[in-house]
Amino acid sequence: MCKNLSSFILPMKGVSNNNAPKNIKSKGNQSELKKPLQVLQLNKKSSKNDTSKNSSMNKKPSSNSDVSNTTQQKDYELESEILNTNSLEKETQYKNHKQSNLSFDNLEKPQFPIVENKIYEDEIIVDEFDFDEDQFLAALNENEPIGLTGETIKGKIIALESDGLYIDIGGKAPGYMPKKECGLGVITNFKEKFPIGLEMEVLVIKEQNADGMVTVSARALILRKSWDKVSKISQSGELIDVLVNGFNRGGLTCDVEGLRGFIPRSQLEDGANYQSLVNKTLKVAFLEVTPESKKLVLSEKKASLLQKFANLKLGQLIEGKVLAVKPYGFFIDLGGASGLLHQSSLTKGNIRDLREIFVEGEFVKALIIEIDREKGRIGLDTALLENSPGELLIEKEKVMKEANERAQKAQALFQGKD
Repeated sequence: MCKNLSSFILPMKGVSNNNAPKNIKSKGNQSELKKPLQVLQLNKKSSKNDTSKNSSMNKKPSSNSDVSNTTQQKDYELESEILNTNSLEKETQYKNHKQSNLSFDNLEKPQFPIVENKIYEDEIIVDEFDFDEDQFLAALNENEPIGLTGETIKGKIIALESDGLYIDIGGKAPGYMPKKECGLGVITNFKEKFPIGLEMEVLVIKEQNADGMVTVSARALILRKSWDKVSKISQSGELIDVLVNGFNRGGLTCDVEGLRGFIPRSQLEDGANYQSLVNKTLKVAFLEVTPESKKLVLSEKKASLLQKFANLKLGQLIEGKVLAVKPYGFFIDLGGASGLLHQSSLTKGNIRDLREIFVEGEFVKALIIEIDREKGRIGLDTALLENSPGELLIEKEKVMKEANERAQKAQALFQGKD
């Protein structure tokens, strides 16, 4: 029994039998591979039954187990030698690394002499120069570019070419003016109109190029002055006479101070036969002046309205008929012109409904408090005719009847404002 148990002794943990597949157990016609020692313990019962049946078969496994144990012992010794060799190699590498660090730490840093506040012969201190601020500013002015876009400058013609001329503007390089920028319209007798030495004022339209030359224009300067002049006329409400030089589907065209003006058909007194007005002179007023978009719109109807404004002045008492009642006030007909009687200028009392005071078709007396000739507006006031706040609401007929006498007292407020 002890001999049989010796064949089932387990090998050491972690050690395998390399020759296990070669050990073959034969029984009759059956053949099977010998299983590893770790698995043999699980099959104890089957092994005991086999040993009791055939005693002759028990001697072979015993001899095989002895060979297996010998092989396992050799494998264990080989692995131990490999582990010892690896540990020796690691220890040798650590010692070499430590010695290299010691040799690096023993290196000495190079020593350089430290010199403080040493003045070199080639070093120059700013205070040693005689610094002149005026000379510095003069040098800056000499190098400052002349002629920024939109700047007006004066110059003298120094050379003529077939496609333009050169003007001395006081810079390092002259200004160049193309022939098309020399004036409005087509220019004939170019050399006679622009002789060498002629002084003229021009507008810079393009800044310096790589050669330091600027592009100037007399035409752009003329147009700028025209827009400035037209804007002032429009603000003053002055009327002008224009010659109609063309027409299109929308209206008439004309020339105003070198600018192209447009008169819409809706702003003509006789819009139906507007084509017959070509080459005729019309008195018009400015309706819209926009230099940025080059938009110049004129009106003949507004001119007729402004002519009526000529007889009006601030503080004047007028009488007119109510044309319309709006949520914000009344529109009063002044004989071709309309004035606005705003609810804030109607009375000093509290108003519930505007129609409780005036209705359409009723005649009203009021003072002129505003005349805007540019926009064609007239502002009216009845509150100044009241002797007490809200009097117009209670005694409207009395206020209207005494309007002339009350207006004389109020007119003193408008002296010097017209």
